[in-house]
Amino acid sequence: MAEWTETFRGSVAPWECDITEHFTIAYYADRIDQASITLADLLGLSEPVNTGVFPRRFTLRFMRELRAGASFHIESAPIGIEPALRLGHRVVDSANGETITWVEEAWETAQLPDAQRKSLSDAVMIWEGPEIEQRPNPISTAGAIATARGRVRPSDLDEFGRFSLAAFVHRFTDAVIQVSAAIGMTGDYMKTERRGYSTFELALRIAGVPRVGGRYLIETGIVHLGSSSIRLLHRMTDPRSGHEFARLSQFGVQLDLDARRPAPLPPPMRAAAARLVLPVKS
Repeated sequence: MAEWTETFRGSVAPWECDITEHFTIAYYADRIDQASITLADLLGLSEPVNTGVFPRRFTLRFMRELRAGASFHIESAPIGIEPALRLGHRVVDSANGETITWVEEAWETAQLPDAQRKSLSDAVMIWEGPEIEQRPNPISTAGAIATARGRVRPSDLDEFGRFSLAAFVHRFTDAVIQVSAAIGMTGDYMKTERRGYSTFELALRIAGVPRVGGRYLIETGIVHLGSSSIRLLHRMTDPRSGHEFARLSQFGVQLDLDARRPAPLPPPMRAAAARLVLPVKS
């Protein structure tokens, strides 16, 4: 199967758009999850998906927006097998064939038989998307603030009975709204000033999954503060043990909702955001 294969086709419903007036990142995650499971099935990898819980990494690069009423589809292929299996997904505007989002997915510790690895090597496609940029990590997250807290509900589970990819990203979206309010980018501000936070890059690592009825805590800090850009770092943990379930690096800009262009952060907002900046490795 040495080709890109269509793994999802659908559209953007109005209720799947957020205050920034475009497709919410958690719904991208939902569709990518469907595409990933379909590709695994086509590649003969259903068993590790069905039975395993293993660390996975997702890197998404958004080239432009999807807005309400847009039609899109996803094409997927294996893009590498060493040192970890890597799957590639491209979200395509069905109206004009333009790739609007590139996604790399890595299965960090999934054990694949040698024969399966050999057969997959014949199916690997050349990755045509942007190179993953290595972003600096914070030395400590001690200055991060609590931005989401709750319990896992049955509605959060996927078809395998596990906390779904979309559920992770929905919780991180809650964290974005909370940290935005903490620096002055409140709901009222976004409405009256016609501003919002627009993500252009996500890097998500899932190390484990919370169980139904389990508690979770998300804490957020800032690891980059530019003129209009902010890179957030979110960590989801078990508040009792401190065990990390997932972390998300989220890079975005304050967006002018009318011009659909980055807008500089006002000085009071920058000052408030500066207090949440975490020290990073040089």
